[in-house]
Amino acid sequence: MAMDEGAKLPDVELTTTSGGKLSLHSFIGKPLVLYFYPKDDTSGCTREAQDFSQHLDEFTALGAAVLGVSKDSPIKHQKFIDKYDLTVALATDGDSTAMEAFGVWVEKSMYGKKYMGIDRSTFLFDAGGRLVRSWRRVKVPGHAVEVLEAVRALG
Repeated sequence: MAMDEGAKLPDVELTTTSGGKLSLHSFIGKPLVLYFYPKDDTSGCTREAQDFSQHLDEFTALGAAVLGVSKDSPIKHQKFIDKYDLTVALATDGDSTAMEAFGVWVEKSMYGKKYMGIDRSTFLFDAGGRLVRSWRRVKVPGHAVEVLEAVRALG
């Protein structure tokens, strides 16, 4: 199920790198950039996390939070963060609850084999928790800057 502009931020919980629980509703009150990516330490996912980390100070200066989500474990996330000196926060959606709510847990096909996986997607919510923009089937080069411009446009 796809999420349309104007939709409310779902009240789902994710697991932090420290193993704690994080409610998406805890971000209401500030803009939220929520990006879903397939797997830690792969080329596209690494570049995306590095790009968001590179611009994190600019997102923060605009009052926005940035959170990356995949199915990887908190331990794997922490190793990924440490390996690449990432500053962007990462969280785990082990049971796919958030991914299903956002419509990013989809059937994929590679070499004729079908499997379930994450459709690389980004969602921008305003401070009131309303979806103002989404990007599906994200191409990584230039994406973080495009999202930053959209956050700037929120005013």
